[in-house]
Amino acid sequence: MLKVGIIGVGTVGSSVVKILQNSKDLITSKVNQEIVPVLGVVKNLSKKRDIDITLSDNIDDILNNDDIDIVVELMGGVEDAYEVVKRALLKGKYVVTANKALLAYHRYDLESISNKHLGYEASVAGGIPIVKALKEGLSANNISSIKGIMNGTSNFMLTKMIKEGFKYDEILKIAQDLGYAEADPTFDVGGHDAAHKILILASIAYNIDAKPEEILIEGIENITKDEIKFAKEFGYEIKLLGICKKIGSEIDIRVHPVFISCDDMISKVNGVMNAITVKGDMVEESMYYGPGAGGDATASAVVADIIDIARGHNDSLLGYTDNKSTYTLMSSDDIHTEYYVRIHVADEIGVLNQITKIFASKNISISTFLQNSDEKTATLLFSTHKAKEKNIKSALVEIEKLSFVKEKPSMMRIEK
Repeated sequence: MLKVGIIGVGTVGSSVVKILQNSKDLITSKVNQEIVPVLGVVKNLSKKRDIDITLSDNIDDILNNDDIDIVVELMGGVEDAYEVVKRALLKGKYVVTANKALLAYHRYDLESISNKHLGYEASVAGGIPIVKALKEGLSANNISSIKGIMNGTSNFMLTKMIKEGFKYDEILKIAQDLGYAEADPTFDVGGHDAAHKILILASIAYNIDAKPEEILIEGIENITKDEIKFAKEFGYEIKLLGICKKIGSEIDIRVHPVFISCDDMISKVNGVMNAITVKGDMVEESMYYGPGAGGDATASAVVADIIDIARGHNDSLLGYTDNKSTYTLMSSDDIHTEYYVRIHVADEIGVLNQITKIFASKNISISTFLQNSDEKTATLLFSTHKAKEKNIKSALVEIEKLSFVKEKPSMMRIEK
């Protein structure tokens, strides 16, 4: 018998308990032994929970209990969770976590002490088994790129804005009312949630130790009807993507909204669903699609890790025999892609000429152009051929200083 202690018995933790109890016979038939949840730790013991398990408000009741074999960490946060997971591992316990923020900052610290005892499938894209796919199913491949819709809240909002014409503020309120977005939605709509996830996948693909502060992270807050009109005019969808690419000896890791062709597989993923595409040298492109969040989907991944432990399927945290990467992190200034630019200007003679001269001086070539005008102002929408990020940023700084420019220019990247 394997005994499980769960730290954090909220929506996901409660679902883990129910799966282990309600599917007991099925799970036992798969691992040839019982897996029993014996203790849960919560902050508030007076809160009613619809589960049949002993509860405590003391983490030490799990960590110091030698009878508990597997610790499931669902408490959230970074540093406190890190200390709890580290203590459990040092005591020789197996650990399963869904904590993407913890791993975004401490995956290599935990790798050094995990002794193959840490499962984290639930930390990336909930019910989609992308961690196992990268570590096992695609392990013979040199991975050239990973692209993913990794935040259901943002994808839901963008879908509604594009398909049904909602403004950002309107759909954010709806997402909050539906429980998709928190009262403070910054973590989701600002791209930080997706950033934690793409960093974990980048480590599995390339063994690179990058932190959130070291990569480009942008959210969907500044997307307007102009971007939506441009997308429809030129055959694009708008998605918030986590992107990871191998370019020579460097790894390009970033999270931001992109224009992506309507013909691309991932452009067709709408609503709260997640999807991740992986390109390998043996399999070309494959896509993994499913629910990225929610109690049952995330709990399914947690229990899958528990079953793997029971089967003895333990391997290194990131799938490597050491943590020495042959790659370095690319600077965001060196990103080389196509761009979309929006500039709000006074509708005067010579405006377009001055702007295009600045672009040309920065070695930026215009690909397409669209103009929306009223009586006195115009909104200029450009797309460029491939250019360096630092050149685009430099050009926009100069353009913003022009007397006829009414507000700070806006820029998005085009992913192909």
